[in-house]
Formats: sequence, C-alpha cells, structure tokens
Amino acid sequence: MLRLGIVGLPNVGKSTLFNALTAAKAEAANYPFCTVEPNVGMVEVPDPRLDKLAEVVQPKRTVPAAVQFVDIAGLVKGASQGEGLGNKFLQNIRETDAIVHVIRCFADDDVTHVMGQPDPARDKEIIELELALSDLAQVEKRLDKARRAAKAADKEAQAELPALEAANAALSEGKPLWRAGLDADQLAKLAGLQLLTAKPVLYAANVVDAELSGEEGPYVKALREAVAASGEHAQIVPFSAKIEAELAELPPEERSEFLSSLGIESAGLDRLIRAGYALLGLETYFTAGEQEVRAWTIHHGDTAPVAAGVIHTDFEKGFIRAETVSYDDFVTMGGWKGAREKGAVRSEGKEYVVRDGDVLLFRFNV
Repeated sequence: MLRLGIVGLPNVGKSTLFNALTAAKAEAANYPFCTVEPNVGMVEVPDPRLDKLAEVVQPKRTVPAAVQFVDIAGLVKGASQGEGLGNKFLQNIRETDAIVHVIRCFADDDVTHVMGQPDPARDKEIIELELALSDLAQVEKRLDKARRAAKAADKEAQAELPALEAANAALSEGKPLWRAGLDADQLAKLAGLQLLTAKPVLYAANVVDAELSGEEGPYVKALREAVAASGEHAQIVPFSAKIEAELAELPPEERSEFLSSLGIESAGLDRLIRAGYALLGLETYFTAGEQEVRAWTIHHGDTAPVAAGVIHTDFEKGFIRAETVSYDDFVTMGGWKGAREKGAVRSEGKEYVVRDGDVLLFRFNV
C-alpha cells in the first residue's frame, strides 16, 4: 500500500485536502495548529480497469488498491526545535513512502497566512529546513553511537559511518538529503532511520479554481522556478482544495459532470495518486475470481514471486508458477475461460517480471 505524508505550513489547505481525499472530516479551521493528533485516512485508488474486470467476472466483491494519507499539524519556523506543535508530529510521517508538500498558491485576505503573504519559494524553504533539522537530530544521535561502536571495531558501525557523516554534513547546512548527492548505497545504509528528507517528494499546489482549466498563475510559476533552482525533479500537482471539498460532498455519479462543468479533466485526488505512483515506480496487477476481483500494488520490475508475496508471504515462499493474462485479453476474451480457450493464458515462472495490468492466478505450495 502506498503511504503519503502531508506536510505544509498552517492554513495552506492541508486538512481541507485531507478531508476531501478521505471524506474523514478532519477539523479544518482558519487558524494555526488546528490539527493536533495526526489524521490517518484510507483512499481507494481510482482505476476504471477494475470495474471492467468486475463486469466480466461478476464477483461477490470488488476491492480496489488503497492509499494511506497521514496529515499532521501545520509546521512553522522552529518546529524541529518544538515551536508550534513541535517536532513530535514529524515522527508521525517517518513511516510513509513519500512526502506530499502542500503549498498555498493563491492570495486571499479572508484566509490568514502564518507568514503574512503567500510566497511559494519561501514556504517551500521553511518546510524543507524544518524537515532537515528534524532529520539532523536523528542522524546526530545515531552518529554518536556509530562512532563509539566503530572505535570498538564494530564492522557494521564502520560500514555505516561514512553515510552518516555525509548525511550529517548536508543536514547541518540545512540541506535536505534529496539534494545532498548521496549515492544509492549510502541512502540504503540510512534507510533504518526513516529520514524525512530522504523520501521522494511531490508538491501539491493549492490554486484558485480558474487556474485548473486556464493559464497557470504567478504563484505556481514561482514554485516551479524554486523547484527547478533546487535541482529537484519533483512533480507539481495543481489542485483546488475548495473544488475537492465540493466534490467530496457529491455522489460519485455526479462528480464527472461537476468537473466537466468547470472545464477540468480529473479530480485532484486522481492526479495526486497518479503522481505518487509515478514518483515511487508503482504499478497495479489484478486477481480475478468468483469470490473477488482485486487490485494489488507492486513496484515496477517486481517478479511474480514478489508480486505473490504482496497477497501473503506464504505465496512468495511456496511460489510454483503464475498463470498470466493481459488485462486487454482478459476483458475482450470474456475472462479466464475464454482467454484459456484462445491460448492467451501463459504459465510464468520465478523470473517473470509482472507488467502493469496483468491478471494473475498464483500456484503455490506451503
């Protein structure tokens, strides 16, 4: 399951976005620190292929893939040292896969901005610095232990030390690890610390409604310039918290019509989830039987046994083979029976790399 942690300054639209995404009704108020405990919500991943498979199979239930969103209190300057609601709330997003940084990209005198006026480049920098300082505290603690252990000839600590020292040097300058130039081996050695600035990041730009169907405004352009200047290759997903909140109140069958009336192709939720999948190299495969049609999330390049392990670890351990058919063949040929009769079902072994949209049936022995 994809887990995304939502961060940002107070009053940028974080909790409004969270409410809209999850329909969880987290408190959203026009003052800082209204989110005290972390809000955790589950969202179904929209995938029209799942509905088509269900039409073919007519299962007892259909289960989409899910994304978990974790929304924490708005961060302010000095949060890593306990300002506002403090550093402890950053701990709540350490277990997420990626960071969604919500940045306010509109002016509105009726919605206060904790820093006075919106400034995407400044707001981005404040949050980055707070995340980096929070990571620095984690790294310093671990570095102290590793240095002592390395002196006592602990080989694991000796191997870990160069990565910790490189991270410490970057974070001490307030530089997030996604800009520190650490290599894959160094980042792997730091993985156990769950450092926030080592996670992939995408930006959710909260804009006025007109910008979703028209020309990009000056605030989003400023954010793009700031991201480009920092050397990041992060995606920026414009959304309107106001529109998402209105969408959440509508029955599902009316949402497309509402978006069309505004000249918008897709909801912010859909674009945010797609961006998250792309950011982390995630794909979807399906299982389809009379009891259940279900979507499963895997990483691009995962082999059939690894994909089986997403269902249950026993499936991976006892993997024998995977009966495999493409989504298109499964639908056009009327399910497993038709696909088998036409020779579209393949038997794949342990080396098979699962493709996005594969429909799989695992054979295993435990």
